[in-house]
Amino acid sequence: MADFTRYFNAVRFLEGLSNVRGKDYMNDRKNPEVYLKRMRYFLDLLGKPERGMQFVHITGTAGKGSVSNMVHAMLGASGRRAGLPRRNSQVKAGLFTSPFSTTSIEKIKVGGTYISPDAFADIVENMKPAIDEAYAKGPYGGPSYFEIFLAMALVYFKRERCTWAVLEVGCGGRYDATNVIRNPRVTAITNIDYDHTHILGKTLKKIAWDKAGIVKPGARFFTTETRPHLLEIFKRICAEKSVRGEFLGVRGLSAQEKNAVLARSIGSALGLSDSAIEKGIASARMPCRFELMQKGPAVILDGAHSPVKMRSTAEQASALAYRKLILVVAIADNKDTSETLEAIIPLADTIIFTRFENERKCADPKRLAGESAPFRKKSAGIAFRYDPLQALQKAMKEAGKDDLILVTGSFFLAGELRKKWYPEEWVLKHRRSK
Repeated sequence: MADFTRYFNAVRFLEGLSNVRGKDYMNDRKNPEVYLKRMRYFLDLLGKPERGMQFVHITGTAGKGSVSNMVHAMLGASGRRAGLPRRNSQVKAGLFTSPFSTTSIEKIKVGGTYISPDAFADIVENMKPAIDEAYAKGPYGGPSYFEIFLAMALVYFKRERCTWAVLEVGCGGRYDATNVIRNPRVTAITNIDYDHTHILGKTLKKIAWDKAGIVKPGARFFTTETRPHLLEIFKRICAEKSVRGEFLGVRGLSAQEKNAVLARSIGSALGLSDSAIEKGIASARMPCRFELMQKGPAVILDGAHSPVKMRSTAEQASALAYRKLILVVAIADNKDTSETLEAIIPLADTIIFTRFENERKCADPKRLAGESAPFRKKSAGIAFRYDPLQALQKAMKEAGKDDLILVTGSFFLAGELRKKWYPEEWVLKHRRSK
């Protein structure tokens, strides 16, 4: 059996850095420019690994991970370096996403496989002197967990001689660590909705302004957002930076269809063939994004954790044929729990409220039950299981072969329960999700 001790030690080291107090992007928005300065300083210590690659940079409230995966898969299917002479026949594209579902390597991918556990451990070990220097002497403080992870991805992409890198924004855009890149080929915004309002602002216009911070001169810009008052913000910023913006008409399409339209437009802008584009869309898969784990009864894991994402989940569930919907749900305490529940609860015949075991604060299942009451069917049954695995087991016991079990509300919950089918060691050994 493979020994992943070095990998787990490296993960613990990274996660443990959170106990070193410093300026935090997710909580401290005074002088947010410091986060980009801190990221650039850290990359300079590492030898500027971001240099020499071409970037696609994607943000948005929902769908940015799906679009990033599609574009990455398209590049891998292209058979040549997009936009470059055919003599450069081998394309190597890296992908950086967040969050992960089961284990940390899922955030960093080259071609069809995640970074290996050994490579992960090696890079962390080699980065420790730079981490030490940044914390001890850096003018902007030590890098955060997310910033170190992004740096690791860039170091790995450079090591693997990637010519392309697709970066999914962590949160927002303007001051997100991924915005340290200077000359992307394409930037894109999927849509704008309320999420992380304590960071990005409490209005859609403020959120749109923050996300539009990834727009840069020389890069084409795409969006599937359609509301005129938000498009005006994008158009103004594009004009200021002399950027060609393309505002895609997607009214009436499902969330998944909108994601595909955006990915196709990006692929075309990169000069990819139609066959590479369609192959990339067909092959792109992400764990815990409305992921079917088994049939008879069907079990779907989905990490939707905000109203806009849950509405998309409900849309997909409504399109399926099933006799009864059994919902297993947990939501983080800092999310808009009431509106998120409102999007999915009316569909459920049975709801099992639970929690996740991650260190982040989870909303009390009893509170969720109370908030869901106005949206429940009169006949809907409810139950509580504070062990998420027992919540799933109860759902499986109650479900018939024609029923649907939907686990949703949190990536933490979906990722924990995914281990029933694909344990963490399986993912680490195979370097893929399934």
